[in-house]
Amino acid sequence: MPNVQGLPGTPVPHPTPTETDAPSGDLIEAVGATAAYENRRARIRLIALRDITLSVRKGEFLAIVGPSGCGKTTFINMIAGFVKPVGGTVKVRGQEVTGPGADRAMVFQNYALLPWRTVEANIAFAMENKRGQVPKAERAERIAEVLQLVGLKGFEKSYPHELSGGMQQRVGIARALVTKPEILLMDEPFGAVDAMTREAMQAELESIIMETKQTVVFITHSIDEAITLGDRVVVVSNRPGTIREVVDVELPRPRFAHQDLKSHPRFQETRRHLWALLSDEALGAKGEPA
Repeated sequence: MPNVQGLPGTPVPHPTPTETDAPSGDLIEAVGATAAYENRRARIRLIALRDITLSVRKGEFLAIVGPSGCGKTTFINMIAGFVKPVGGTVKVRGQEVTGPGADRAMVFQNYALLPWRTVEANIAFAMENKRGQVPKAERAERIAEVLQLVGLKGFEKSYPHELSGGMQQRVGIARALVTKPEILLMDEPFGAVDAMTREAMQAELESIIMETKQTVVFITHSIDEAITLGDRVVVVSNRPGTIREVVDVELPRPRFAHQDLKSHPRFQETRRHLWALLSDEALGAKGEPA
């Protein structure tokens, strides 16, 4: 069985790129975080997440899986500062999150590009909204750097409608990277692209993050994607969302250097364990389809 946080178990040693690449120190900390939404028409309060206690280490790639509507997006929105907890706290570097900040950037599933702007203008938009004016020369340098990083050099003057879905998502990632945030929050960023493009973008993302060494919180509905990218996988229960388990992914990096990654015994073992957890959630509390 994979090593599970809170349960006895000794991780199986595996090679890491270098000792200095290993995540160290808690960057994000949620303690008893609870989120709720008011339904004024029905005069009820809907609890989306309940008593979430979780730490994310600096440099870690944390993947989150769970049933639809379990509060996964709400959790990263709390980290982003878009949603305020009704109970408990969410902190970044020991400071309570009270709103959005330049140290955090979000990548959405639906690209969220401005159709009337070119690729470079869409990326520049992130710096226009950053506190403190970025000098023109530095803006151009940063845009060129992230375009190279995401493989879009040469498409600076293109408009979103001229790009494929995968290319549009690369623009979204570049826009998030250009402000050099410490934390990258990704809400099912590859959910709208085809399977082959998705795998290619997973490989590109791993390569980018190994270079930038950013901390990533990544939401996905795909167990395979969570294992392929994550250092740990958080399994969230049905609403109100609580943490069911946190599972270590004991596979070496770079993951995409191994063509047979999905046939690796540890990959298969972790997949079976996560599948069992999510299948339990899908059945619902009464043993009926949720």
